[in-house]
Amino acid sequence: MINILIACSIGLPWLGALLVWLIGDKREKAQHWAAILFSVAAGAAAVLMLWHTSAESGLTITMGGVFGDFTFIPDGLGVFLSVIATVIGSLAVIFSTSYMKGETQIGRYYAFVLFFIGAMVGLVLTSNIMLMFFFWEITALCSYALIAFHNDDPKAVKGGIKALIITSIGGIGLLLGALILYVYTGTFDISVFIAAPSAVPAGMLAVLAFGFLIAAAAKSAQFPFQTWLPDAMEAPSPISALIHAATMVNAGVYLLARFFPAFKDVPYWCEAVMIVGMLSALLAAIMALTSMDLKRVLAYSTVSQLGYMVYAVGAGGVFASQFHLFSHSIFKALLFLAAGAVIHSVGTRDMEKMGGVGKHMPFVKWVFLIGALALSGIPVLNGFWSKEVVLEAGLAGGPSWIYGVMVLVAGLTALYTIRCVWKVFFGEARSDYHAHKVEMAMKVALAPLALAALVSWLAVGPFSTLLGTASLPQHHIESLNIAELVHEVLTLPTLIALAAIAIGVVLWLLRAKLEGFVEGLRGLRWAADHSFGFEAINSAVVRVTNSLAETLRNTQTGLLNWNVLGILAAVIILIAAISLGA
Repeated sequence: MINILIACSIGLPWLGALLVWLIGDKREKAQHWAAILFSVAAGAAAVLMLWHTSAESGLTITMGGVFGDFTFIPDGLGVFLSVIATVIGSLAVIFSTSYMKGETQIGRYYAFVLFFIGAMVGLVLTSNIMLMFFFWEITALCSYALIAFHNDDPKAVKGGIKALIITSIGGIGLLLGALILYVYTGTFDISVFIAAPSAVPAGMLAVLAFGFLIAAAAKSAQFPFQTWLPDAMEAPSPISALIHAATMVNAGVYLLARFFPAFKDVPYWCEAVMIVGMLSALLAAIMALTSMDLKRVLAYSTVSQLGYMVYAVGAGGVFASQFHLFSHSIFKALLFLAAGAVIHSVGTRDMEKMGGVGKHMPFVKWVFLIGALALSGIPVLNGFWSKEVVLEAGLAGGPSWIYGVMVLVAGLTALYTIRCVWKVFFGEARSDYHAHKVEMAMKVALAPLALAALVSWLAVGPFSTLLGTASLPQHHIESLNIAELVHEVLTLPTLIALAAIAIGVVLWLLRAKLEGFVEGLRGLRWAADHSFGFEAINSAVVRVTNSLAETLRNTQTGLLNWNVLGILAAVIILIAAISLGA
């Protein structure tokens, strides 16, 4: 049974991608329905896996040779993220049937969306690290294609190329780790390595650990690679929800959580992970305060919240990180899809040109407000519980000064969130926009997410059991029921965090009286608008990579005889090197 469910969770979206492509753009309605059918079916298969979780292999494909077996294990961590990818992915597809109506090349759009969903499921379920690298790179390809979907828009193309190049840096770290793993263990099996990491010498284990940290930081847009994610906002809004809540950026956090038992004793690794998370959370929160682009504010928010998850992993709170990832995937998908409904209706992403949108779109206003309250950590929404569990884990397992910075970020989160909500939905219109009603497909996608943001934290018991020792034996995650969650969260540190959130709200309410103080922070605002200098660094990396690629293009003559000659020459050199070495 489980082998069929695994195959369906990965294969159905890929089969749907092929079918949507073959249907052709002349039959747009058929493409919409095919995309919905295959994405929902994959989601159903992933949800059914929740009753079949195991630390044992669920599907094995024998490859032979150096690659060994392609094994898929339905443990709690992999199944949980599979559900997130497919369920939220299917809601994004449903939303797209309205948002993308009338777009050209809709087949290409749905094909890459479905391919993206299937690749993410494969990435989190496989226990073969080389196969994980394969899926890892597919997600990078799909993100590039979808960010640059409007390929006649230079900003979209630039954002797609930037995302592809920077996340490929992470791919190098993962590939290096896969090769080191094989050299010292003779296998690509992740489970074998996590059970006995001492098989790798201490020095190489450190290289492996920090290489994976680089991979995770690049994939999840963490410091110092955080600048690619805001530029990815040139993608259609359903894709923004898919990348931010269900697929791409979750992969880096997953990588750190998966390998935590193997790396936790590497000197300074946990400290480095916490610092990366802290810097990402802090810098992104400040940048969210200065941006006037609705989608970029939410993008900076994603970077910041991912910083909380990375910080929790470094502090030893693997459960806390995944619990917050669970909450974040819900309220961030809600926020991005609701923002997409606003942008689709109003015709602009500039919050300075909005104001009073709530009068015209009351349904969207209320669901966006629910997501915003969850993001801010307001009781009793899901973001409150999961963020407090993260802070509790950080206080117990990390330095108090980093904990203090993360509490400060909680206050900044409340500040930039209320600023965003107020500028978009309240007050008077600041431009002559014409809002129209939200279509039913959008409401169908938004309503369940709003409900889940209110009640998903009640699933903490089953969720902790899902990630427990029977599923992840090396992670030592204990079960936690609702009463224990309430007891753990309702403590003095939580009151401190709530005080920081309240201060953030009060600062916005008193903004008119603080204009002089804000003016004094002009230098900080300038730095935030320029991504604290990291935009220049990352852009330079992209330019150098592009230039190198253009140079290497000259080696591709297009003549088959020369290509064959080059391959033969490389084989002869390789054989000679091996012979001399022997």
